Amino acid sequence: MTPAVQVTDLRITSADGAVLVDGVTFAVGDGERLGIVGESGSGKSLTALAVQGLLPAGLTASGSVRVGDVEVVGASERTLRGVRGTAVAPVFQEPMTALDPLMRAGDQIAEPLRRHRGLRGAELRAAVREAVTDVALPDPDRVVRSYPWELSGGQRQRVAIAMALACRPRVLIADEPTTALDVTVQAQVLDLLDRAVADRGMGLLFISHDLPVVARTVDRVLVLEHGRTVEEGPVQDVVRSPAQPYTQRLVGSARALQDALDAGRRGA
Repeated sequence: MTPAVQVTDLRITSADGAVLVDGVTFAVGDGERLGIVGESGSGKSLTALAVQGLLPAGLTASGSVRVGDVEVVGASERTLRGVRGTAVAPVFQEPMTALDPLMRAGDQIAEPLRRHRGLRGAELRAAVREAVTDVALPDPDRVVRSYPWELSGGQRQRVAIAMALACRPRVLIADEPTTALDVTVQAQVLDLLDRAVADRGMGLLFISHDLPVVARTVDRVLVLEHGRTVEEGPVQDVVRSPAQPYTQRLVGSARALQDALDAGRRGA
């Protein structure tokens, strides 16, 4: 079966010729969970944007990015609109910037359902309510009437996830989806993503700088440094026995932070 996402020798350059992503290759199949990890500036978020054909102005992609049977690199905006939301759908780091503050949550969830599935009237309202219920938001009727600024950070992120899941994409792209949330809400959102991916059999491309979060979320991991792949493999193998110095530093930093947190709890 054709992978849901197949990236081959992806190269992203800026207008002045700087190479920001250099030769990245990976695939995500239905039901597979791939993490891309690296420090800020490693190229992980640019890679995720390239998969959706959403690179900022001034950046150019080459190589191949196939979403199902569609080649994204060089595709027209009309073609890309047919891919986004149905084949791949994003959940971003800060839901307050992903959501329109002037639109009610229900209207924002309804938009992809109207555009991609052609739903209208009572059928559309029922699908919106189902989407809100699926992400375990309490009091769905209140949520769909609310504006984003009337919801908590965790509730806003669940609305963003509901929007992403509404049209049942083959791959969910989660780019630092829990960074802006406190630890308790972070765990709830990760559990929600885990259940959604398992129940729907879709692929997950999970972008993060946080190795412990990646380790609990994905099966395989790709480690980027300065836009290049330095290590990849099953996530538990990479975390337990990192082969490359850069990955060893990432793992060591994560362990040191966890040790400090544990010591703080014991001393509290």
